[in-house]
Amino acid sequence: MDTIGFAGLSHIGESFLRKEDYRFLTGDGHYVGDITLARQSYAAFVRSPHAHASINSIDTTAAKAAPGVLGVFVGADVVADKIGGLPCGWLITCTDGTPMKEPAHPVLAHDKVRYVGDHVALVVAETLEQARDAAELVEVDYGVLPAVTSVRDAHKGAALHDMAPDNRCYKWAIGDKAAVEASFASAAHVTKLDLVNNRLVPNAMEPRAAIGSYDRGTDEYVLYVANQNPHVERMLMTAFVLGMPEHKIRVVSPDVGGGFGSKINLYAEDVCLTWAAKKLNRSVKWVAERSESFLSDTHGRDHVSHAEMAMDKDGKFLALKVHTDANMGAYLGTFATAVPTILYATLLAGQYTTPQIYAEVDAWFTNTAPTDAYRGAGRPEASYLLERLVSRCGWEMGLTQDQIRKRNFITQFPHQTPVALQYDTGDFHACMDRAEVLADVAGFDARRRASEAKGLLRGIGYSSYIEACGVAPSNIAGALGARAGLFECGEVRVNPTGSVTVFTGSHSHGQGHETTFAQVVAARLGMEVDAVDVVHGDTGRVPFGMGTYGSRSLAVGGSAIMKALDKIEAKAKKIAAHLMEASDADIEFANGEFNVRGTDKKVTFGQVAMAAYVPHNYPLDQLEPGLDETAFYDPTNFTYPGGTHICEVEIDPATGSTRIDRFSAVDDFGNIINPMIVAGQVHGGIAQGIGQALLEQCVYDRETGQLLTGSLMDYAMPRADDFPQFKLDTVCTPCTHNPIGSKGCGEAGAIASPPAVINAVLDALHAVGVKDFDMPASPGRVWEAIQSAAQPASA
Repeated sequence: MDTIGFAGLSHIGESFLRKEDYRFLTGDGHYVGDITLARQSYAAFVRSPHAHASINSIDTTAAKAAPGVLGVFVGADVVADKIGGLPCGWLITCTDGTPMKEPAHPVLAHDKVRYVGDHVALVVAETLEQARDAAELVEVDYGVLPAVTSVRDAHKGAALHDMAPDNRCYKWAIGDKAAVEASFASAAHVTKLDLVNNRLVPNAMEPRAAIGSYDRGTDEYVLYVANQNPHVERMLMTAFVLGMPEHKIRVVSPDVGGGFGSKINLYAEDVCLTWAAKKLNRSVKWVAERSESFLSDTHGRDHVSHAEMAMDKDGKFLALKVHTDANMGAYLGTFATAVPTILYATLLAGQYTTPQIYAEVDAWFTNTAPTDAYRGAGRPEASYLLERLVSRCGWEMGLTQDQIRKRNFITQFPHQTPVALQYDTGDFHACMDRAEVLADVAGFDARRRASEAKGLLRGIGYSSYIEACGVAPSNIAGALGARAGLFECGEVRVNPTGSVTVFTGSHSHGQGHETTFAQVVAARLGMEVDAVDVVHGDTGRVPFGMGTYGSRSLAVGGSAIMKALDKIEAKAKKIAAHLMEASDADIEFANGEFNVRGTDKKVTFGQVAMAAYVPHNYPLDQLEPGLDETAFYDPTNFTYPGGTHICEVEIDPATGSTRIDRFSAVDDFGNIINPMIVAGQVHGGIAQGIGQALLEQCVYDRETGQLLTGSLMDYAMPRADDFPQFKLDTVCTPCTHNPIGSKGCGEAGAIASPPAVINAVLDALHAVGVKDFDMPASPGRVWEAIQSAAQPASA
C-alpha cells in the first residue's frame, strides 16, 4: 500500500482524544494492584543488605512460626525444585570469537549475594503486614566480601562470578579499525572527549507488581504482571526457568502505569510468585514499595566513554573512534547485552557522512542492580556521545553548532553507514532549518546580552539525533545474537454488526494504542473510530507477539494489523461480489463501501460483515463464513526517526542554578496518525531527558556498594516548574518499507534532549572558563565547576 496515500485517509492525522483516558481519569483503570483473587495471600522478599557477600546460612525457623505465615522459601528450595535462572535474551560474541560470559541469575540467591537488594528469601502470609513482619525474622549469616561499583574499577575488583574472574562480560567491536587509524593519521585536527552517561532509575509511576495463581484441577497457572511484553515473559519463564509447556501459563498484563524499558524484563519476583502459587495452592500477590523499585528494578545508562573525531581543515568529518565501558550490574538483564552494542554503536554515525567509524565496548559486572533498556536503550547513549563531540568539534574549529552539523549532514538517501545500518530516508537540513526558526536562534545574541546585564550566563545547545526503531529483521537480529524473533502479530475480527475487534501482540502502557490502532483500522475500513476496540496484554486472548519497546508499536505492530486488513479487504470483496453478482476483480473499496467498477451498484461494509456471518448469498463451498484474519509482520529494516532539538539555558553563576528558558524540537516521525498523542510522547521524552541532564543520578557508595540515592528524597526527579513551554514541529519523510510510513516517536525526546541541554550549559559556562562538564548539571555541580575554573592553574 502506498504510504503517502495512507496519510491522506480520513482519521489519519487527526488528534482524536485518547479512548483509554476516560477510565484513567475517572479512576477506573485496572492495574495489577487493583486485582484481588480468591484466597489471595501476600508476599514479602528478604533482600540482601550487602553489595557482595557469601551466604553462610539462613535460619527461617522463627519466620515460619510467625502468625499467618504460609511458607518461607530460600535458594535451596529453588535448587531442589530445579528452577532455572533468569535468561539473557541477546548473546554477544566477543572480538576473539568467544561467547560472552553468561553467569547464572538465580531467582533466589543460594551461594552469595551480588548487590544490595538481591533476592534472598520469599515469605508468603495471609496478610501483607504478616508477610513483612515475618520477613524481618529470617536470619541470614553473611560473609561480607569486597564490592566494586564502578566500571573504572571493575577489572581490579573482587570477582562477582567464577566464570568472569576479571569481571568482564564481553569485549565487542564494530567498524574498520585500520581504516579509522589511517584517517586519523592524515587528519588536520582531532577533537577528543571523555564523558560519563549517568546511571538512572526508571521510576515508572506504577511500581512493579505481580500475582501468581494456580489451578490444581487443570494444572495451569495465571500470572498477572505489570509487564511490557507478556508473550515474551511467558516464553522465557516456561522455556528457560520453570521448564513446562508454554500453554500451561497464561500471562495477563492489564493497564500498566509506565514502563520505559524497566518492565521488559522477566524478574525474579514473577517467577517466585508463580512457583509459590503451586507450592501453596494459593494466589500470591506482591506490589513493590518505591524503595524496592530503587533497589531491584533494572537501571539505565551508566557508560564511561572516550571519543575522538578526525577532521580535515574545513571541519569535514573523516573518522570517529570510540571506546565505551558499560556497566551491566551484577547480572545480565533480559536485553541488557544489546543495549551498549547493537543498539548503541550502530547509531554512532548519527546524521553525518563520517566515512569511517570504529567502536569498541567493554561490558563489566559490578555489585550494582542490573542495567537494561531505559527509554531509548542505547540510542540516547550514542546521541549524547556524538552530539556532545560534534559541538566540541565546532567550538574547536571556530564553527557554530549549526555550521559544523550542516557541513557534515547526510543529504542523499538511502545512505549506508560504516556501522551496519542503512538509512532509507530523511531530511536533516529541513529539520534543523525549521528548528532554528522555532527557537528564534536569530534573537539569541540579544537575549544573551540581556542575561549578562542581569549577571547571568546564557547558552544555546543543539542536538541533531537519529534513532533506529522497530529492531529488525528477525533473521539479521538472530545472526547478531537475538534469542527471539522481532516480528509482530495482529488479528482483525470483524463482528456481524460491522464493528471490529483488534487483537495485537503489542502492549500499551501509556502509548495510546487503543486510539491510534483504532484510527488505522477505522481509516482503512471507512468506519468511525469508536466502532473499533483494541485488545492487548493477555496471552490467553491475543496472538503471539513481541510486545512494546524500542518505539516499535505502530511501525511493526501497526503494520501487522495493516497486513491483516489486506486479508480482510480481499475476502470482503469476494463476499461483496457475490452479493452484487459481479466478479471480485471488478470490486472497488473506499470509504466503507464496495462498488462494482463502472456501475452504481454498491453495498456497505456493514452489509458485507453481516453476510459473512449469515452466508445466505454466497457459496459456502468456495468461501468460509466469518471475517477474521491474522497476519504477522517482520520488518525488512529499522525505521529511522530523526530531528534537531535546540535548548537555551540561563545560569546563575552565584548559585549554579540552571533554568531552561526555551526548548524547541523538530522531529521527523514519518506519517503521523494522531498528532496529539505524538506531541504527548515527545513532551514526556524531553522531560525525562531534561531530568537526566539536570537532576537525576543513581549513586552507589564506592566502598560498600550501598545505594545512596535509594528514595525520592535522595534521587532528584524533575517537576513541572523545571520545564519551559516546549515548542514542537515536525517534518515528514515517510518510511519507505512499512505500509503505514511511520517511524516511531516514543523515545525521541529522551534521546535528543540530554545533549541539547548540556551543550547549552557548556555554551554558557565557556564564558567563565569551564571547558567540559558531565551530567547532571545540578546547582552544586555547576557551582563547583565555575569555582574550579576560576582557580589558578597551579592551585
